[in-house]
Amino acid sequence: MLTRLIPMLPVKDVSASIAFYQKLGFQVEMHSAEWGWAKLKCGDSQLMVDQSINAQPSLPRQAVVYLYPADVVAYHRQVRQNGIEAPELDRTFYGMNEFRISDPDGNSLWIGQPVAPE
Repeated sequence: MLTRLIPMLPVKDVSASIAFYQKLGFQVEMHSAEWGWAKLKCGDSQLMVDQSINAQPSLPRQAVVYLYPADVVAYHRQVRQNGIEAPELDRTFYGMNEFRISDPDGNSLWIGQPVAPE
């Protein structure tokens, strides 16, 4: 049985990735400049970014990570206040209030919260 899952994203520049994810509220839990690797944490959520697994740095990334904040409206506002260009919130056909952005390497971040039943 699994007890947790931590995505590891290939990145071109671990320092640039750390700076970006800090604007999303993540904190550095562990970092090795020598490896080009970092483990980030935001609440109970964790994410690793790693230059060493970026086998084809010139290609765009294909990963999608879905983030679930406690209050997507407040989080959306915080992300914008931190200087990240984010589109308006959208109510999806699958019942989420969400917005989508990309990190500096093109990894897709979908950020949402279930829409409360009316």
